[in-house]
Amino acid sequence: MAFQVSPGVQVKEIDATNVVPAVSTSIGGFAGAFVWGPAHEVVTVGSENELAEKFGAPIDADTAKHFLNAASFLKYGNALKVVRGVGAALNATGGTAGRLVSNETEYDQATLATGTDGQWIAKYPGAIGNSLQVEVCTNAAGFGTWAHKGQFEAAPSTSDYVKGKGLAAGADEMHIAVIDEEGLFTGTRGTVLETFSFLSQASDAKDSSGSSLFYKDVINNKSEYIWWATHDTGLTKAGDTVAELKAASGSAYVTSDTVLVEDLGLGVSDNALTAGEVSTALDYLADGETVDVNLLFAAPDADGVDTIGEKLISIAEARKDCIAFISPPIDDSTGTDPVTDVVAYANLLPSTSYASLDSGAVYLYDKYNDVYRWIGSNGLCAGLCANTDSVADAWFSPAGVNRGQLLGVAKLAYNPTKAQRDTLYKARINPLVSFPGQGTMLFGDKTLLSRASAFDRINVRRLFIVIEKAISTAAKSQLFEFNDEFTRAQFRNLLEPFLRDVKGRRGITDFLVVCDESNNTGQVIDTNRFVADIFVKPARSINFITLNFIATRTGVDFTEVAGG
Repeated sequence: MAFQVSPGVQVKEIDATNVVPAVSTSIGGFAGAFVWGPAHEVVTVGSENELAEKFGAPIDADTAKHFLNAASFLKYGNALKVVRGVGAALNATGGTAGRLVSNETEYDQATLATGTDGQWIAKYPGAIGNSLQVEVCTNAAGFGTWAHKGQFEAAPSTSDYVKGKGLAAGADEMHIAVIDEEGLFTGTRGTVLETFSFLSQASDAKDSSGSSLFYKDVINNKSEYIWWATHDTGLTKAGDTVAELKAASGSAYVTSDTVLVEDLGLGVSDNALTAGEVSTALDYLADGETVDVNLLFAAPDADGVDTIGEKLISIAEARKDCIAFISPPIDDSTGTDPVTDVVAYANLLPSTSYASLDSGAVYLYDKYNDVYRWIGSNGLCAGLCANTDSVADAWFSPAGVNRGQLLGVAKLAYNPTKAQRDTLYKARINPLVSFPGQGTMLFGDKTLLSRASAFDRINVRRLFIVIEKAISTAAKSQLFEFNDEFTRAQFRNLLEPFLRDVKGRRGITDFLVVCDESNNTGQVIDTNRFVADIFVKPARSINFITLNFIATRTGVDFTEVAGG
């Protein structure tokens, strides 16, 4: 506080309302192959319908195993961050070659070539882009015979561009239609996917609200299917008349008497992603500071390898704010000796409390292709945790009859017996079981930690993720303050109400916060550090129940037998 040098009143406002913030616990993270949509960037979806809209419905076994795995999570949760991997896929173009443009960032950085890329390029990689056709109408003559003129209110107008003054209203207009020529997007050939009316061929044209009418800007900002590619650069220069631009560039877009049509082609799909390509896609979820995810999963490894499983573990271990859910290879759980094969896969994975392994594949209905398919169940297991957050709290177990029911499962790859469940559980594997009259459920809550510890249970690991993330976020307010008793008391008063709330919600049985001279010694203060020791006793889930039924003689008093 500054000193006053003469009498007066100085008003200061001090904010003492800091609290430990709520943190997310139910955000899924997934990487895999899809038919369509942006690649190598994180996209958030909130439902299966939105997943299909942004990334396309599955068209084959390769895309189905990824799509259905992601959709399994969305049966329970409403926030999934998806990264599409593309392998060797290419975007369809109107030129002589396909080109990989994974997302908007790559488009902005791309150098497109006349002839090679054509005038338009599919917005995302994949052979489905070959179904796109772009039609451009620039005057009334072409409009009169255009098959799609019913999609527009009137024909575009044409008049000369006024040099230095821009376009007069209705001058040098154009209509653009994007067509699903082969029906790969809609199922019906020739469907009009989107239309853009009364656009301008001049870069400085604006509408009445000041928004750009330049066709390149409108297409790039609003189209869901195409990017502007390599039109004559003269049309982007605002200082020339249309006649001058046409003479300089030979552009056919100016007052053409026919509708100009460009069919996109040479797009390529690569939906059979390698483990390395899935790992590359997962890297986009690795940064805990910029990408908030709590439940991480991907389609299972191929038989005999553990690349994807280890990648998920390495990301979760490095982030320390999420838990990875892993399924064994589908071939392991659908073979002749599934328990032995799944245990062998589990033995390949390292010991960690930041990951969980289920016992095998589930059989689900693929409504998009009217078939049943085997998929990994880790999307369902991650979804159970999201559901647990909704009906209870993150520190409750996601397993069992109350919170472990698997939705949409036709059957399990195998239904382990009690002896088999014992073998699986000792190998750090959570069994999926089906009990008559009780449903199909997750019947274990172990992490992959190989030693006995409180952290060998999913609920305890998630408890610590929640409190560590919340408290570390709150602790940032102490940075650059003085390490004195006032700051330490303020920090204790910040933490204790939060931990009392967690205790009241059954997450912990007791706690202690130590932040005083005992752990903030002179040496600690002189090295610009601040130390708080937070002791918690986590609540434990029940894994074993003993019921003792005791028969007694008729005349026995129960207080004599049971005591008390």
